[in-house]
Amino acid sequence: MILADEAASARLGAAIAARLRPGDVIALQGPLGAGKTTLARAILVALGLEGEAPSPTFAIVQPYDPPAVRLPVCHVDLYRLDGPEDAEELGLDDALIDGVLLVEWPERMGARLWPEALVLAIAPEADGHRSLTATVPAPWEERWPPQ
Repeated sequence: MILADEAASARLGAAIAARLRPGDVIALQGPLGAGKTTLARAILVALGLEGEAPSPTFAIVQPYDPPAVRLPVCHVDLYRLDGPEDAEELGLDDALIDGVLLVEWPERMGARLWPEALVLAIAPEADGHRSLTATVPAPWEERWPPQ
């Protein structure tokens, strides 16, 4: 999938948000500046968030709860973690009971990434576009690609 601009990322974020269910994990991969946070913010806006969503780079976990959003969301940035064992200390599984996770830098979790996660790999292209490759697990097969 090609994301030509931020508007395309916003449309994709809205389509993903419309299909989110409690227990979902969206894993956003890509280099610095690829557009992971842009897509996460688009999902949050589509879930009802008003105003700016700060990047969770320093907080690591930024929670959002109703009524600010349609369902509980934790926006997570694992960039500063030293290793997969650090992710376990964050207690992210608890967020999946009734909410969803948007996880940037999921590769920092190693093999501990949830097998049911929808993995979206974003790569900047020379022409300024972004290419997006999805690894679609069974729970997402009927929901992907979002229309």
